Amino acid sequence: SLASTAITCFTRGLDLRKGTEDVLCPANCPLWQFYVFGDGVYASLSSVCGAAIHSGVITNAGGAVRVQTLPGQESYPAVNANGIQSQALSRWASSFSVTAGTENTALESVGRSVSTARPSTGKRPKKTLDKKAGNKDCKADIAFLIDGSYNIGQRRFNLQKNFVGKVAVMLGIGTEGPHVGVVQASEHPKIEFYLKNFTAAKEVLFAIKELGFRGGNSNTGKALKHTAQKFFSLENGARKGIPKIIVVFLDGWPSDDLEEAGIVAREFGVNVFIVSVAKPTTEELGMVQDIGFIDKAVCRSNGFFSYQMPTWFGTTKYVKPLVQKLCSHEQMLCSKTCYNSVNIGFLIDGSSSVGESNFRLVLEFVSNVAKAFEISDIGSKVAAVQFTYDQRTEFSFTDHVTKEKVLSAIRNIRYMSGGTATGDAISFTTRNVFGPVKDGPNKNFLIVLTDGQSYDDVRGPAAAAQKAGITVFSVGVAWAPLDDLKDMASEPRESHTFFTREFTGLEQMVPDIIRGICKDFLDSKQ
Repeated sequence: SLASTAITCFTRGLDLRKGTEDVLCPANCPLWQFYVFGDGVYASLSSVCGAAIHSGVITNAGGAVRVQTLPGQESYPAVNANGIQSQALSRWASSFSVTAGTENTALESVGRSVSTARPSTGKRPKKTLDKKAGNKDCKADIAFLIDGSYNIGQRRFNLQKNFVGKVAVMLGIGTEGPHVGVVQASEHPKIEFYLKNFTAAKEVLFAIKELGFRGGNSNTGKALKHTAQKFFSLENGARKGIPKIIVVFLDGWPSDDLEEAGIVAREFGVNVFIVSVAKPTTEELGMVQDIGFIDKAVCRSNGFFSYQMPTWFGTTKYVKPLVQKLCSHEQMLCSKTCYNSVNIGFLIDGSSSVGESNFRLVLEFVSNVAKAFEISDIGSKVAAVQFTYDQRTEFSFTDHVTKEKVLSAIRNIRYMSGGTATGDAISFTTRNVFGPVKDGPNKNFLIVLTDGQSYDDVRGPAAAAQKAGITVFSVGVAWAPLDDLKDMASEPRESHTFFTREFTGLEQMVPDIIRGICKDFLDSKQ
């Protein structure tokens, strides 16, 4: 039987490699987050599990789905079904359909691989191995930001340590499971231990027991900002592609402001949870600077990221629900992914050899790449420059902060017609379009589209762009010389250079460009 692959809520059709694939969708995906295009036949840009729920193959309880790759369609309709509103899309290079998979294939394959993995010797070495690896299904790098202020006092501080210890044990800490560290907030924040210091629950428990109470004001804002900026570096043990989480424990209320710290944490791609204990009573509210402090600090004020406990006594029953939240990585809306953390600049050849109707095909290609990304003021951004001998910034990264506005700006680009000076255009774009965002949090990409030989040198300007931290993809059509395309592209050149004889061939390249951007994003030091 075919083994099913477990996928996430966000896996798209274009992420799957085989013509027919059996997959397992997780339970409880947030419906409002699904991107689904079409009805019955879905554009490969769609979430697989979203499409499966939309078409009624599974419910939100998850389950087995068989995915069949299909050719692209001229158009995909927008249809509301089973709680999901699919979106309309015109022309996409590939599609898929979903049917019910067989649940048992997955279980059989798991059962078999475990039993054949090791001949039974009567002893059970398997268990200890698993313990060391930890809970592989819970992918998280977590900082517990504990309250060490006079608000909480020594006695409740010890109860807080017990609670954090229980959460740490239930998480299933291990080399391949969650990693945790602790920061104590008081007058000044103190990082007690980092993610890399311990990978076994026993060691973590011991380290938590040893923590001393610091006392002082509860400057939680200051501690949260410090943790978001300093705690999750690769040197300190943060892992690429794993959600970063800060769990803030707050007894009562903070002495300082949380709003700026919340913004910084979101910019750094950190998911902030607040566990508030003994929240201010009506009589105390007058002393609280900002009653809405929880909503200002959490990743999203949708209720998921805040957690209330009435007191520090009898907290055992609160451990498991908190652990379930921390392990549901689909809900970590503030994590950085390639879809929400890139700047993509398009450099579009407007020379007279392109012609008006082919220029429309180029704009369609640009739209289809842009469409795949989550464009917002805190997400991905798109800019476009058209060039002949001259350059014209059609729109910069800060001009449009919604996908709708970006797509409409692309549609409204007017064809210039003229010569071809690609090198100058790359220098212009590096300076004027990428210059203002070079210190921002997003990774920068430039996609150069050209249909011919440049009149000037492209190698120097492209090298300068790459030196400025911009990854360059070159896309050539018709008479664009392969040497120029390779000279412009980032390393490895093969995977950053694209060519098609006809403008109609651009459409086929879209999924590969999106995949290329995502691969570079993951390989970079995010």
